[in-house]
Amino acid sequence: MIKDYINATYPYKFEEDLLNEINDIGSLINFEANDILIDFNQFIKGMPILLHGAIKILREDYDGGELLLYFLEKGDTCAMTMACCLGDKQSKIRAIAETDGQLVMIPITKMDEWISKYSSWRHFIFESYNNRMEEMLSAIDNLAFNDMNQRVKNYLLDVASINKGNIVNKTHQEIAYELNTSRVVISRILKNLEKEGFLILNRNVITIN
Repeated sequence: MIKDYINATYPYKFEEDLLNEINDIGSLINFEANDILIDFNQFIKGMPILLHGAIKILREDYDGGELLLYFLEKGDTCAMTMACCLGDKQSKIRAIAETDGQLVMIPITKMDEWISKYSSWRHFIFESYNNRMEEMLSAIDNLAFNDMNQRVKNYLLDVASINKGNIVNKTHQEIAYELNTSRVVISRILKNLEKEGFLILNRNVITIN
C-alpha cells in the first residue's frame, strides 16, 4: 500500500486520514536513471514526493543550455513543482532521474485542500519549500562566488554522495552539460584535480580519493 511506503520514507507524523487519502488517490510511479520526469513548459498535473532514488532539477538558460540547480533525494519534494502546481503555470525546470527510484504523484487538486485540512501536510510543504529555497540559494552562491574548479569539486562530491560512495559514473561531456560549460574546460579541470590527488580518472568513471 502507498501509505506503507510513505510511513517508511518520511519522518513526518502524517495523520491517519491524510495517509488514507494519499493511499486512495496517489499514483505510485517507478522510474529509471535518465528518465525525464518533468520537462520545460509542461503543465504540472501532480506533485511528486520521492520515496527513493535521486532526481536532478535543471534550469534552462536563454541560449538553450541547462544548469543544475539541485538534487532531490529520498524524502524530498520539489519547490519549483509546488510553485507551478499552486499557480497553474508551465514548468520552468526539467527533472531527470539521476538513479532508478520510485515516487508518489499527488494530484494538484489536493494541494490547497490538504494545506488547510491537515497540519502535518502544511508543515511538510512549508519545510520542503524552505529546504529547496536554501538549496537554490546555495546553487546561486556556487555560481557567484566559486570558480569552476570549486564548482566541479562540489558537483562531484554531490553526485558521489547520492550514489552512497566515492564513484561518479559521468562522461566529461555530461558534467560539462550540467555545469553549463564546455567539455574542454571540464577535461582540463579534471586532469588538474587528478594531479592534485583529489580524484582518479578512468574511462567514464571518476573515483574521488
